[in-house]
Amino acid sequence: MSALLIRGVVSVSIVVAVLGATAGCIFQDADKPAAQTPTASRPPPTLPTAKPSGTRSTDCPETISAVRAAVEKATWGKGASKSPFQPVSVTICEYDDLATGQDYATGTTKRTAAQATSLFTLVNSAKPEPTEPKICTRELGPTYVMRFTDNDRGVLSYTAEAFGCRRLVATSFEGRGKPGDLAAPRHATPALLESLAQR
Repeated sequence: MSALLIRGVVSVSIVVAVLGATAGCIFQDADKPAAQTPTASRPPPTLPTAKPSGTRSTDCPETISAVRAAVEKATWGKGASKSPFQPVSVTICEYDDLATGQDYATGTTKRTAAQATSLFTLVNSAKPEPTEPKICTRELGPTYVMRFTDNDRGVLSYTAEAFGCRRLVATSFEGRGKPGDLAAPRHATPALLESLAQR
């Protein structure tokens, strides 16, 4: 074997040995866990608290929870077919589609004299239903509370839902006088809901 060939074989052997040792170090280091650097403990992020929508007022004093509870208490098939109430004004409280819990009305509209009488005629024109409907649509819509007042300062409240089964329920009478039985629950007509949506 020539000296040149021997020198080449030795050089290649040395290179292979160096590469093998280097590879072994790399793989050996890969088995070791990475050095851990201490981190300061951070408090968990705070999520913003949802604030109730709307503001309580004397015109619209109830939360959406109270409004819905009054509607749920109504007995379908019981009550007068029409209300003999004689309104002179009405305040319409509008609750948002997604109102929940302690949310108040976010919209208030007042109508007087002829407008209140016209709206009350639409309320009375809806036919009472003997039983509460069980199958309703699932779309969202606002809830309206109509607070009709008369000359004796009585307040007759109706709730109309512009979604689902579109329930229209007389929920309370406050003040002097006797309005008779509250009207039986019914469905809000398209004409009534259209009128309520007008500002």
